[in-house]
This record gives sequence, structure tokens and C-alpha cells, in this order.
Amino acid sequence: MTIRTRFAPSPTGPLHLGHAYSALLAFDMALAEGGDFLLRIEDIDRSRARPEWESLIYEDLAWLGLNWPEPVMRQSGRLAVYHAQLQTLWADNLLFACTCSRRDVTEAASAPQEGAVPVTGPDGIVYPGTCRGRRANTEGHTVPADAALRLDMGRACARLGDTTFSFLETGAGPDGESGMMDFTAEELTTRIGDVVLARRDMGTSYHLSVVLDDAAQNVTRVIRGEDLFEATRIHVVLQRLLGLPTPIYHHHPLIRDDQGKRLAKRDDARAISLYRDEGATPTDLRAMVGLSP
Repeated sequence: MTIRTRFAPSPTGPLHLGHAYSALLAFDMALAEGGDFLLRIEDIDRSRARPEWESLIYEDLAWLGLNWPEPVMRQSGRLAVYHAQLQTLWADNLLFACTCSRRDVTEAASAPQEGAVPVTGPDGIVYPGTCRGRRANTEGHTVPADAALRLDMGRACARLGDTTFSFLETGAGPDGESGMMDFTAEELTTRIGDVVLARRDMGTSYHLSVVLDDAAQNVTRVIRGEDLFEATRIHVVLQRLLGLPTPIYHHHPLIRDDQGKRLAKRDDARAISLYRDEGATPTDLRAMVGLSP
């Protein structure tokens, strides 16, 4: 099988050294095995995405020596695809509408034992199920547009009929996890819960979009930061529900500043474009992130 990797940034700010590391690693892996490297623009957050940031992504990556086939997939052009899958899941009674705010979730999760620390998962506090019981008969109905849509994780696991799931990790998670990663339906319901698959203001979510896009682009190996390791369990469940292949995953360490804090787009001091403007070379940036020329 030909390896196919991808780099999928959001045009919400300048790319920094952490992005350079992830993109170069994905490019090098594909090149080493005679495969393909793809670029995808994850611009579903229309409130923050900007054309100038997207233009800078192309400029930065080209300067680093990366190339990719055209046209580039942009998530904003695939909203109809995401909606169609949401409609299918809704018709299968695997979604429910949720009107809870973040504060509602926090208060409800803390209510059973006042002062107890709520369980947190890849998306923050595990949803306590407040709106799950308000489910209406969805047969013949369209997906509601005035609420967030959550996956009923318990129903999803029951529908799949399995108690164990797995994916192959060739990198490492935050605690060094590597190899075949097995997890159970019980872990999904208690440690991850009913995740949001469509935000009210987007019509989709990162979890749904990334799964559908990776499948559409035939991505065989997903290279990304270790901060997304736990989210992989969500993606495996969605792949199973939607009949999509599960790629091999390779999570890598995050590039951090001198205080050990992970880099963010607001940290302009480590933007690729700034290093370029100050005279650095692509080889210099490779050395900064620990990759050989």
C-alpha cells in the first residue's frame, strides 16, 4: 500500500515551529517511502479563518521545501458532505440535540458530588447526559440547526456490537503509549462520553470533519501532535460507524517554549514567517525542531 500523509492546518493565525515540525515530519515520512504528501485547509471555523492566514500557510510551507498536489482540499467546500453524514447518524437515532452551555455541563457534571472534580476527556468535561433523555423520534426528521448535535456514545457502541476497539500507534501518546492501542466501550462511555459532532455555529466539528476528510483523501498515516492522541478513540468509533478505514496513527511530541509551554498561534515570536524574515533558512528550522536536513 502506498503511504499517504497529510498536513491539515487551520488558517486562524501564523504557523509556528510546532506546525513546521508536524508538516516536515509528515512530508519526510511520505518521501522516504515513495508516497504522497497532501495539504488540507481546515477552515470550518469561519469566525476565525482569514484569507491572509491561508495565503501565509502556502508561502511558509513552500519556503520549507514542501510540495503537494493541487487542488488543495478546503473544509469550507465540504459542508454538504458533513451535513449528509450527520443526517444519516440522526436518522439512525445516534445523535441528539443539545442546548447546554459549557457552564451547564460543568454544573451538571459536578452536581452528583458537590466539590468533586468532574471527569475530563479529549473535549473537556465528559458530558453528563443532560439532553440525552430529551431525544425525540427522529424518523423522517431533518437535523436541527438550532442546537449542537452530540453522538450518543452508548448507543453507538451498542450499534457496533463490540466491546473492544483498536488502532495502531507508531509514534507515542503523552505517556509513551505505542503499538496496538486497545480500548473498550466502557472507556468510551465513561472517559469520553457524548462528544459534539456538530457545533451550532459551524454545522460540523473537528472530529466529524477530520474523519470524513482523511477517508476522502485516502490518507493511510495520520501524523499529528500527541495532544490529539486521546481524540483518536473518538475517530476510530466514527470510522466504524460510517464504514470508513482506520489509518495508522503517529503522534509526535509538541514543540514547547523555554518554560515548557506548548506553542500557540498567538506566540508570534516563533512564527515561521518571522524566522524567515530574520534570515533563517529551512535547514535552520529543521535543526530547531530536531529534524535532519
